[in-house]
Amino acid sequence: MTLKETGDAFRAQVHRIVVGQEETVTLSFLALCLGGHVLIEGVPGTAKTLLARTIAQLVGGSFKRIQFTPDLMPSDVVGTSVYELATSSFRLRLGPIFANIVLADEVNRAPAKTQSALLEAMEEHQVTLEGDARPLPDPFLVLATQNPVEYEGTYPLPEAELDRFLFKAVMRYPESAEEQAILRAHDHGQPLAEVRGLSQLPPSTLADARAEVDRVTVEDSVVDYVVRIVAETRRSPDLLLGASPRAGVHLMRAAKAAAALDGRDFVTPDDVKALVPPTLRHRVVLKAEAEIEGLDADAVLRRALSRLDVPR
Repeated sequence: MTLKETGDAFRAQVHRIVVGQEETVTLSFLALCLGGHVLIEGVPGTAKTLLARTIAQLVGGSFKRIQFTPDLMPSDVVGTSVYELATSSFRLRLGPIFANIVLADEVNRAPAKTQSALLEAMEEHQVTLEGDARPLPDPFLVLATQNPVEYEGTYPLPEAELDRFLFKAVMRYPESAEEQAILRAHDHGQPLAEVRGLSQLPPSTLADARAEVDRVTVEDSVVDYVVRIVAETRRSPDLLLGASPRAGVHLMRAAKAAAALDGRDFVTPDDVKALVPPTLRHRVVLKAEAEIEGLDADAVLRRALSRLDVPR
């Protein structure tokens, strides 16, 4: 199967369970292909957990949910040594991070010490326990959620952690027709119960998809466009902090995956432009003046793009 065929099958299967949220579903698939992670922002009840369980079923992998709270410790995430009286020895107990699909629910409710437990896992796909590096399963996808409204008792995510998320997806309220479809789905039972009936993707699908992404070509003019976009965020009068070099790498890789998903073996400037908001919106910090003006990260990024010439 080509990546386009795999993506179409993935989205069709997900939408048997999850109504709407097309952007988040597509970004999750691209993250799977690239070995990246997704930060999902949305109010409660917009199917974030349902999406994570559905993806785990489709890839035939394990699923773990970590509820982040102020008293959560790093060892609750990565694991620790446990002393067993029966054997008078220590046994390593692996934490819930050792799963294919990890839902870090309300990730901003844990302090920085606990959030830091995700950094090595997300960047290097391994966890160091008792001095030994232990690889995480493949595929490995972290879907972290946060509520965009309720900030009482939360801790802002450090920039180093935000920069490790490939995308930030925004799950909005459904349209009227979509909400009717949601109600009808629940009228006939719980959609979660239908997840196990989904057809899993063939075992080699994601490996083949990654190889196809690697074969997508990027012309020098498009690479230069990515560099200019990242540089423009760093000198934008609306931003305190622009995008990092890692952001540029992620933007180019995401554009390659999007091109393959569209059935092409080359990247266009439109591929890059379309992925600027989800790839950069969580990596930039707005100045107070921009916030007072009513701007958000997406609006500032659109301003930055408008100042740049698009390669032909």
